[in-house]
Amino acid sequence: MAKKGKLVEAITSMNEDFAQWYTDVVKKAELVDYSSVRGCMVIKPYGYAIWELLQRQLDDRFKETGHENVYMPMFIPESLLQREKDHVEGFAPEVAWVTHGGTEKLTEKLCVRPTSETLFCEHYSNEIQSYRDLPKLYNQWCSVVRWEKTTRPFLRSLEFLWQEGHTAHATAEEAEEETIKMLNLYAKFCENVLAIPMIKGQKTEKEKFAGAKATYTIESLMHDGKALQSGTSHNFGDGFAKAFDITYTDKDNKLSYVHQTSWGMTTRLIGAIIMVHGDDNGLVLPPAVAPTQVMIVPIMQKKEGVLEKANEVKEALSKVARVKLDDSDKSPGWKFSEHEMKGVPLRVELGPKDIEKNQAVIVRRDTREKYFVTLDELEDKIVELLEDVQKSMLEKARIHRDEHTYTATSMDEFAKTVQETPGFVKAMWCGDRACEDKIKEDTGATSRCMPFEQEDIADVCVCCGKPAKKMVYWGKAY
Repeated sequence: MAKKGKLVEAITSMNEDFAQWYTDVVKKAELVDYSSVRGCMVIKPYGYAIWELLQRQLDDRFKETGHENVYMPMFIPESLLQREKDHVEGFAPEVAWVTHGGTEKLTEKLCVRPTSETLFCEHYSNEIQSYRDLPKLYNQWCSVVRWEKTTRPFLRSLEFLWQEGHTAHATAEEAEEETIKMLNLYAKFCENVLAIPMIKGQKTEKEKFAGAKATYTIESLMHDGKALQSGTSHNFGDGFAKAFDITYTDKDNKLSYVHQTSWGMTTRLIGAIIMVHGDDNGLVLPPAVAPTQVMIVPIMQKKEGVLEKANEVKEALSKVARVKLDDSDKSPGWKFSEHEMKGVPLRVELGPKDIEKNQAVIVRRDTREKYFVTLDELEDKIVELLEDVQKSMLEKARIHRDEHTYTATSMDEFAKTVQETPGFVKAMWCGDRACEDKIKEDTGATSRCMPFEQEDIADVCVCCGKPAKKMVYWGKAY
């Protein structure tokens, strides 16, 4: 057991230093390693396996709603990027440029894609001619580069993996419907698969995507009380279409501009899983995205018949879950700690005495509860527990979010809440950018979203006292 203590002690307590705890977990759970390029990460097999499970389930949902996957180039000519002024200005500080090909200087700089709106627009301007060509429902899985000043694995890196949906529609109504539909898809995915509850709403003008008509967001709350923008969906209106001349001939033979949307989720979702569900022993993974849902640990495995029975159990459970058997020569205590660190939802212990009793011991990662189950009932119990772990983790995260969501009706109350009790703060806003800026300057909190489900907390703005227009979720964020 000394080894177990040593392994667990290697993780900084989240209450002592949350940032260091996070770094310890991503390293010791073998999710990432640092690379020789500042701000870039090596996603290791275990971390990538989580991404693959997440990606596969999200991609299935896209395809169920009629979207097709495509792939655009990594490079964007400077002249193409410049065609949408607001968009360029929004991304200018984060753009990485290619200036040379081999030893020769390029006649035109190439941007390494921070996002692909301009590429899709160029493609659509060539591909869309008639109303019969609409809608275009495209998505791509790729990496993008944004030259961030400060970085942290998964949450903010120079290069990250994501999906970006780009669609074109005949009417403004269809584009708005698509924008909201994909936001709702994201929210359900996060709740049902990642076990993370979301707040859905619209971004303010200040916080919206560069070049968008409107940006909608899902916001989640981490264990330390900071918010995380977990996915966004943008209605571009016809702004990009006018900049790139994306027109179509409608049923009345009139020329019209298309209306576009864009929406995306990234590998920062893995960061969200860590910070919402993790504890001082490491990861706690929702079964839906756990590469290994059940880890079988044989006890006294050198005893005759133990490994044979453990392999039988593995074969049986493989029909209902993603199962592995740890038959390494490490001690059981070390194995327990290692698989706890990696967040494996269920551990099955099986030793000589268990075999005699025709039973196994199941231990839950999320609650540490133990169950003694006959081998005949093991498959059914595993299925039952995996479902319960998934539901329980969502409920626990929902309770944490709700208990750390506060209301404020004055600036003094607002500032005190932000400083003393980190979390979401609901407060009324007049809609003036100056008040939004002042709140950030005075408290460090930013507007997270104007939720779809509005509440009348007060009649006046929390900052200036003028008549309020919207209730806003505020908070410090990653």
